[in-house]
Amino acid sequence: LASKQEVLEKWKEGWGYFYRALDPMQPEDLGKTLYIRKQPYLVVQAIDLQLAHCAYHIGQIVYIGKLLLGDHWQSISIPKGKSEEYLSDKYGVEFPDRKRPKK
Repeated sequence: LASKQEVLEKWKEGWGYFYRALDPMQPEDLGKTLYIRKQPYLVVQAIDLQLAHCAYHIGQIVYIGKLLLGDHWQSISIPKGKSEEYLSDKYGVEFPDRKRPKK
């Protein structure tokens, strides 16, 4: 199992490759074609693919974290079932009482 520090170092290394690829680009480059595994993509599509790929791995990390920590897991966003409370506290939005289906 990798340590937190090792995971963070790999994470930063991966983003470094991404940013080094983007740095020399100009707006007109977004419509150019590049090849990933012999498949043509517009640069803007390749950027979207990279970001989606990253989101996939974030999901894996969160899933593993939840498995490892169980009830000790702290949500990284609005906790499940707390959206209305969050919106009410943050924006003063009130919700009518409604019964939620039981699981």
